[in-house]
Amino acid sequence: MAYILIFNSVHKVMKAEKLLKEAKLESKTIPVPRKLSSDCGLAIRINKTSIENILTALEKEKPDEVYIEKMENYEKIYEKEEDISN
Repeated sequence: MAYILIFNSVHKVMKAEKLLKEAKLESKTIPVPRKLSSDCGLAIRINKTSIENILTALEKEKPDEVYIEKMENYEKIYEKEEDISN
């Protein structure tokens, strides 16, 4: 099982990678799987940790969506809330 983190820009992927590295969470940048969509085309894949650890490490740069990958099937488990305040 792995988590796939989706962001809407390459800049956010790079910032998230840095935050994950600082938190000592091993991650890998991958192309977004074809079954999923993303504006930037890159995603982050993480194994061997909990979603709570991931979201804590990414407090300053939350992913837009997080999926669990199970044998090439993807289940959405998180979606960032939109900030609609003016």
